Amino acid sequence: MLQDKLKQYLKKAERMYYRLILLVGEADSGKTCILQDIANELGIPVINVNLELSSRLLELTPDQRVLQFQKLLEEITGTNHQALILDNIEIFFDKTLKQDPLRILQKLSRNCLVVTALNGLVEGKKLIYAQLGHPEYQVYNLENTLIVEIKDKRINNT
Repeated sequence: MLQDKLKQYLKKAERMYYRLILLVGEADSGKTCILQDIANELGIPVINVNLELSSRLLELTPDQRVLQFQKLLEEITGTNHQALILDNIEIFFDKTLKQDPLRILQKLSRNCLVVTALNGLVEGKKLIYAQLGHPEYQVYNLENTLIVEIKDKRINNT
C-alpha cells in the first residue's frame, strides 16, 4: 500500500541530508488524498502552494515575482516546523518565475521533512515533469531522493 511505503520513508528521510519525499503520479491518481491521510496522521496541515503563492504574486510585477518568490514561499511555509506537506506545487515550474523546483524543495527539506506531490512520471531514478515539447518539460536526476510512485490512475479519489 502506498501509505505504508510513505510512512516507511518518513522514518528513512530523518537520516538523509535532504529530508524530501516525492509522491509522483499522473493527474487524478490520488496524490492529494494520500497527502491528506499522512497530514491527518502527523497532525499538520496540507499547504496548497499554488493557491497561497499565486495570490501573493498576483499584485507584483513579473520582475518582482522572480525576486520575491523565495521570500513569499518562506512566509507560506513558515519556520520551525518538523514537517511540511505541500500539494499543488505546479507554480514552481512556471518558466516566467525562473526557479529550479527541485532546488526549492531541497532547500526547504534541509530544515524539516518535506512531503510533496508532483504530477509526473518516474523512469529509473529520473523524474519527468510534463511532456516533451511542453514549455515546463524537465527531467531531474533523483539519485538521493525518496520517491513514492503511483502507477495506477484513479479516477475517483474517495
